[in-house]
Amino acid sequence: MTDSTDGHAPHPYIGGRTNALRALSAWRMARPGAPRVVALTGDSGSGRSRLLTGFLMLCDPESRKQLDLERLDPSCVPPDLPAPAAANARGLTAQQFLWALADHFELPVARTEDVYAELAALGEPVSLVVLDGDQAGPVRHTDESAVLVRRVLKPLAALDSVRLVAELPRHLVTELAEGLPADALQIIDLDEPPWADPEGMVRHAQAALDPSFAGADLPFTLDPEVRHALATIIGRRAGTSPLVVQLAVQSVLIAPEGFDPADESQLPSSVGEALDLHAGRLGADPQMLRLLLAPLALTEADGMPVHLWARLTSAVAGQDMSGAIADGMRLVAPFIQPVEPRADGDDESRGRMLLRLLHPAIGDTIRAGLPSVQTAQTHMAMALLEAVPEQDWGKADPYVRDHIAGHTLAAGLLPQLLTDPSLFVHADPVPLRAAIEAVPIEELGAPARTYLRAAPLLTRNEVSEPWRAALLETTFVEDGLPEYAEALHRLGFELPWQTLWSLPVTDISEVTVGSLQSAEGPTTGVAVLVVPSSTPGAQPMDEGSDFAVLIHGLVHPHDLGATDLGQVLRPSEEERTDAPLGLSRGADYVRVWDKASEEVLAALISDVPFVSADLSPDGILVVATQRGAKALRIRPVNTAIAS
Repeated sequence: MTDSTDGHAPHPYIGGRTNALRALSAWRMARPGAPRVVALTGDSGSGRSRLLTGFLMLCDPESRKQLDLERLDPSCVPPDLPAPAAANARGLTAQQFLWALADHFELPVARTEDVYAELAALGEPVSLVVLDGDQAGPVRHTDESAVLVRRVLKPLAALDSVRLVAELPRHLVTELAEGLPADALQIIDLDEPPWADPEGMVRHAQAALDPSFAGADLPFTLDPEVRHALATIIGRRAGTSPLVVQLAVQSVLIAPEGFDPADESQLPSSVGEALDLHAGRLGADPQMLRLLLAPLALTEADGMPVHLWARLTSAVAGQDMSGAIADGMRLVAPFIQPVEPRADGDDESRGRMLLRLLHPAIGDTIRAGLPSVQTAQTHMAMALLEAVPEQDWGKADPYVRDHIAGHTLAAGLLPQLLTDPSLFVHADPVPLRAAIEAVPIEELGAPARTYLRAAPLLTRNEVSEPWRAALLETTFVEDGLPEYAEALHRLGFELPWQTLWSLPVTDISEVTVGSLQSAEGPTTGVAVLVVPSSTPGAQPMDEGSDFAVLIHGLVHPHDLGATDLGQVLRPSEEERTDAPLGLSRGADYVRVWDKASEEVLAALISDVPFVSADLSPDGILVVATQRGAKALRIRPVNTAIAS
C-alpha cells in the first residue's frame, strides 16, 4: 500500500500522510475491525505532533469550516462528530495529567486513582487523543514519559470505555501494548512502510521553498523546475524526517551564497548534518554552533530567558561567549525560535522573551555530542546560583528560582541545594517536587523529606507563596525541625499562624481546649487529648474505660500528665459566643474566620483527615489528625489566605 493522495488534494497543514490519516479516521468512526487504541510513534522529528494536529483539525467543527473538505480524500475525513478530547502531556506529571482528564470529563473524584472507575462507569465510550507523550514531566532529567505510560495510558487503554490515540516514543509503545489483545492496538510508525511518506517530504520542501512562503527571491526558489528538482533532492536526503527538510530549507535561505542546488552533498540527511553543513556554509566551526545551542539543549520548561543565554553559554564553554552570541544570530537562526510570554503568566513572566530550540530532536543531537552532560549541567547550575541576587530566592529570576532544581538534579547536586527554606517557598512546587522525587530518599536530608510530605498540598492546590510558607512552617514543626519553621517567619510574609507545638500521638479521637486555675498565678491554657487507654502517660477518663486523656500545655509544650481532669475548666458557651474568631472544619481542612468581618484568617489543609479541632477564645487552634495533635496561634492578617 502506497501513501498516495490518489488524485485528491493533500491535507493543507500536513501535506501528506494519507495512510495515517485514513487509519486515524477509521479509529474515530469506530469502524468494524478498527482498533480501539492507536499508538503513534517514530523518530523525534518524524512529524508525529503535526500529524495529530492536522487530524484534530479534521475533527473540530470550527476548523473543518476552514478546510475544503470536498477536495480531500473522503477516507481521510471523519464524519461531523463531536471532536475527541485532546490532551497535551507536555510538561505535566502523570498525576497532573489525570487531574486534567478529571476536570475535562467533569468526573466527581477526590483522588486520581478514582478516574479510571469513573470513566468506566460513563454511559458511552469516550475518545481521547494524547499529544507529546515524549515530553511529559516538568523536569527534563526524569523519565516522566514512562511514568505516564505505566500509570495513566496503560490503565486507560485497558478500559473498554476509552478509545485512545497516544503519541509516544518507540521504546514506550511496547510497554503500552503489553496486556492488550492484538486486535485492540494499532501501531503507526511514521518511519516505516506504509506510514512513511516520501512524496509528502518533497511536497513539504517545495512548499517551504516557494517565494510566497519563504519570502526569498532566489534562483532556486523562483524557477519552478529548479525548485521542484531541489525539493526532490531535499526530500530524498531527509528520508522520513520533516524536521530535516525544514532545517535544510531554512539553512539555504539564510545563507544562499555559493549554494549549488544540484550538489546533494550540500544537503543534510540528519539533524547533526544540518548543524554541521549550516556552520560550514557560514564559515563557522560546527563546534561553535553546538556550544551556542548547548544551554538551550539543557534548558528546562518552555525556554530560557534571553538575558541568561550568554551567561550560561559562557559557563558551559568555560570562556566568555557574549561576543560569539552577538555575532552569531545567522548561525543559530535555523535552530531556535522565540517563545511568546504566556498570557496567563504572573507579573514577573509577562513581557519576558524566552528562547528554545526549534525541535526537541535538535536538543537530543546537541546533548549526544557533549563530552559530559553532567559536567555541562554542573557549570550551568553554578552560573544560575551566582545569578541569585544576595542569595535571596525572593529576588531570583523566575527561571532560576523555578528550575534550578532541574539543573542541579542533572548535575548530581540537588541534595546539597535542599537546605534553604526560602527556596522551598519561592520555587514553583511542581518542578521542585518532581526533581526531589527523582532523588533516592536515603540521599535526602530531613528538610527535603519534610518538603516532599507537604508537596502534594502545595501542587494540587496551586497555593501562593505566603500560603506555601504557612503550610511548610507547620509541617516543619510536626517533623521536629523548629529552626526551619522559625526561618520561614523571617522571610517577610505575615503568616496566618505560628505553630506552637506538635505531639506525635496516634489514635487521638478528640481534642478540646480548657484552662487550669492556679491559686499562685494566672490561668494556664491546656489542650485535652482523648486517646486509647493504652497510650503511655495517659490517665484514664473513668474506671474501666477504653479511653484516657493527655493534658498538654496550650501555649508551651509541657506535659501536664499529673493534672486532675476535673480541674480543667472548659470555655463556657458565652465565652465561645463572645470570642472574636469562629471555627469550621471539613475532612481535609480547618478554617478560622473573623466573626465581625466574616473574613477567613487561616485555612489549614491536610493530606490526612482531620479527626478533631477546637479553638480557644483567645485564638489558639488545636487540631488532631492520624499523625497527632498540634496547636497554632492564629494571627489576624490584613490579607486572608483562603482555600
